[in-house]
Amino acid sequence: MRRSSTPHALHRLSKKINRWYVQRYIAPQFDSLGSLPDVVNPRSVVIFGDNIHLGKHAHIIAAPDNIIRITSWPSRLGETEIRIGNYCLISPGVRISAAKSVQIGDNCMFAANVYISDSDWHGIYNRIRPFRSEKPVVLENNVWLGERVIVNKGVRIGENSVIGAGSIVTKDIPANVIAAGNPARVIKNINPKRRMLKREVLFQDSEHYYEIQDELAKMALANNSWRNWLRVLLKPNKQD
Repeated sequence: MRRSSTPHALHRLSKKINRWYVQRYIAPQFDSLGSLPDVVNPRSVVIFGDNIHLGKHAHIIAAPDNIIRITSWPSRLGETEIRIGNYCLISPGVRISAAKSVQIGDNCMFAANVYISDSDWHGIYNRIRPFRSEKPVVLENNVWLGERVIVNKGVRIGENSVIGAGSIVTKDIPANVIAAGNPARVIKNINPKRRMLKREVLFQDSEHYYEIQDELAKMALANNSWRNWLRVLLKPNKQD
């Protein structure tokens, strides 16, 4: 479809159902979940394992054909943990897999199909015994990963740094840089003294933010009628 035919009332009802679903079925799967998570298509979010934590004002955008997976695999070598900070954005297809530890700071943004793993999962010579090849992954505050970025075990990415789309990060990336390539290397510096707007700014007045989002949706869907919505469902045309 070229545009949404959803009536605004149905849009609001769908948001309420999503919030209920998140609290009823998604929240219990986290060991801790911060306030006001905004989850699009929550039925396409898969959480598995223990010691998984997500901070406040998370924005998770899943899709039925591109689900999000956050997985903490049990290990005999000690507890495994995934900890994601506040104000983070997680896009469709993101996978985070931990056999030891994945630590993600505040204000981080992950584009579609990002993959983060702290393990090789099998040894080079012993390929029948999993794990034993893990090293913690740390993403500091305000890291931005472009589409299809892969972050390998033992990597630390410094604060404010950006990783270009399609890059594979095999070694530490310092703070305040843009890195890209396979393997990723620094291609540009970011001025740390220049004012930087982070996602947390959106939620300084969270009630106002959500009111604005609803008003924008109301404007965009204002001309959508129930009758036309049913027609589009049953018999769409080229104008839809």
